[in-house]
Amino acid sequence: MESGFRPSMPGPEGDSAGRINQYALVAYIDGKLGDFLFRLRQEIVPGCNLRSHVSILPPRPLNGEQSDAQAFLQASTRAQAAFAVTLGDIEIFPVTNVIYIGISGGLPELHAMHGKFNAQALQYTEPFPYHPHITLAQEIAPDAHRDVHQLCLGRWKEYDGPRQFPVETLTFVQNTSKCGWLDLAETHLEMAGSRL
Repeated sequence: MESGFRPSMPGPEGDSAGRINQYALVAYIDGKLGDFLFRLRQEIVPGCNLRSHVSILPPRPLNGEQSDAQAFLQASTRAQAAFAVTLGDIEIFPVTNVIYIGISGGLPELHAMHGKFNAQALQYTEPFPYHPHITLAQEIAPDAHRDVHQLCLGRWKEYDGPRQFPVETLTFVQNTSKCGWLDLAETHLEMAGSRL
């Protein structure tokens, strides 16, 4: 398999998406776990079509051109090994009240990638320390927050599928003015014991 970032197929919005200068690097969650997380977010926010993911680089403006960022990522991911992430408990960020699932396995690898890729055209001083997680609900009205939190706790307790997913593909995405993210390029990480 060829390494390096390859352009992704445009999303349904294509080039009319109203792109803005805000980019991120994510690993999408697929399979049964990804389906569960997607359905839960839709239950909380009907019509939400954002794919569940863990952010390697949270949203940021670029310090240069998009082509520079993609070239940097292509060079930086050549020997990056794939790994697994294990999910933990439902938690709440104290300042923003974002409800999320914490990560109990794969944290060293996520922090190492964040440190490696937060450079050059993608270098950004983030408002909060990097804290990998899976967002479930944000910007919830204060009077609904407790109920949404209880819903998340209940659904996560009932869920009987896998609580681990592989980080094998990284996707470079751009925010749009239409409240969505556009996939720009992706790369497949090196599997343990092999070279791409």
